[in-house]
Amino acid sequence: MLMSARPAKSLKPAFQRVLLKLSGEALMGSQKYGIDTLVAEAVAKELKVVYELGVEIAIVVGGGNIFRGVSKSAGNMDRSSADYIGMLATVMNAVVLQDALERIRVPTRVLSAIHIPQLAEPFIRRRAIRHLEKKRIVIFAGGTGNPYFTTDSAAALRALEIHAEVLLKATKVDGIYSEDPNINPNAKKFDKISFQELIEKQLKIMDSSAVSLCRDNNLPIMVFNMKQSGNILKAVSGDLSIGTLVENSK
Repeated sequence: MLMSARPAKSLKPAFQRVLLKLSGEALMGSQKYGIDTLVAEAVAKELKVVYELGVEIAIVVGGGNIFRGVSKSAGNMDRSSADYIGMLATVMNAVVLQDALERIRVPTRVLSAIHIPQLAEPFIRRRAIRHLEKKRIVIFAGGTGNPYFTTDSAAALRALEIHAEVLLKATKVDGIYSEDPNINPNAKKFDKISFQELIEKQLKIMDSSAVSLCRDNNLPIMVFNMKQSGNILKAVSGDLSIGTLVENSK
C-alpha cells in the first residue's frame, strides 16, 4: 500500500499542469475487488504533496476494480451497456478519491462525462480549466462518455483538452521494458523511448488509440510505478529513474 510522502526539498516540479491516469485497480489495495479507503487516503496524501508545490493536477480514474466492460463479469452483455456500467464505476472511484482529498483540505471537483448532477458536475472543458486555474484538483469521471473507448483514451483526450504538459500513467511496474521483466529478468528498461519505437516494438502501455492521440499531438507520456511512496512527486519532477518517458523523436 502507498504510504504518505513528505515533500523533498531538492525536487522541483518540471511541469505546471499534469494529468494523472489512475487505474481503478490501484484503489483495490490487497483486495480482489472494490475500494480500499486506506489506499485512497494514501493516494490523496501523495497528491497533496504535489498540489502544495503549486502544480495543477487533473486525474482520470478507471473503474476496473468494480466493473470492466470487456471483463468476464460482463458476460454476454451488449458491449455498449457493459461500457456504460464501467463508466458508472469510474464515477464511484472518483467520488471516493474526492472525499479522501477534501478530508485533508485539498479542494477537489469531479467532472463527469455522463450526467449525474447529484454526484458530479458535467464535463465542460472551460469549466475544468477554470477549476485548475483556481487551484482545485479536477477528477474526470465517466470516461469519454462513449462506449468502446477506454479510460486510457479518455486520459489522452482530457489531457489535450486542458493543455496538460504531460500524461502521467501510473502502473504496477517501474517503466517500459523491452520484454516482460517477470518472464525475462534481462529485459531492458527504457528511460526514454519515442512513440515510433514504442509502436514498432509493439510495447503495450496504453491502448493504441490513446498512444496515437498523444503522438499526433506531441503530448509526452510518463509511465511509472505508483506503488512506491513518493513516486508521483518524482514523476512530476521529471525523475526518469522511477519510470519511462515516451515522446516524439527530436
